[in-house]
Amino acid sequence: MRFTSEQRLGDAVLEREFILGEIPGILWTPGSSSASVPAPLILLSPPPLGLRKTYPRLVARALHSAADGFATATIELPGSGDRPRWPAAEQALADLRRAMEAGEPVSDEIIDALILPLVDKAVPEWQATLDVLLSLPEIGGPVGYSGGVISIGTRLAVVEPRISAAVLFAGSFVPRAMFEEARQVTIPLHVLLQWDDEGKDRQAALDLFDAFGSKEKTLHANTGGHTGVPRFAGDAAAQFFTRHLT
Repeated sequence: MRFTSEQRLGDAVLEREFILGEIPGILWTPGSSSASVPAPLILLSPPPLGLRKTYPRLVARALHSAADGFATATIELPGSGDRPRWPAAEQALADLRRAMEAGEPVSDEIIDALILPLVDKAVPEWQATLDVLLSLPEIGGPVGYSGGVISIGTRLAVVEPRISAAVLFAGSFVPRAMFEEARQVTIPLHVLLQWDDEGKDRQAALDLFDAFGSKEKTLHANTGGHTGVPRFAGDAAAQFFTRHLT
């Protein structure tokens, strides 16, 4: 990992951009980089829109988490932002838009082509990033995961034992194959669902929540569209991490 820039946000949070191989990312740590007490870590997974576009939302979550004593980190997803374009994903996205504009059901084939290769590529990148982050003296365990694409979080919860709890955003399409993986998830979960999310399959999100094998899982559903998550829903997610990571 190579840090490429750093800046202080207010008096309490250090923001550092980094490159890990070809993966850009951002790390936020409470206090100074030489803080004597390692902070628990939350992985902030962005939507596949690029870190530049989603930075305002990510930094707001990072500042909230830092106030609670957590370090946070995010990485650019494959094919997003300034990373090389991914022709297969571009085609799947075009097929998705065409179906939605025509008012047609989104087929399983389109969902699989859009989501499954992204999961296969993103999850090992998150694990490689986690390897390096946990080697930094200012970061310790336990580790949480927060965000979407929900299938990425589901896979990580199955294959990555260092993740102790997860907040999952139910705002993306879900391949049928992910339901079997969901049954293998055992960590505590807090799932956020926007009831009126445009173009998304609410029933699939509910069925996925039902499939999760965790003994502790909470579904926090609110009226409103994809970007209308109320502030108190974020507060509830923060309280979830405080319970499980401190």
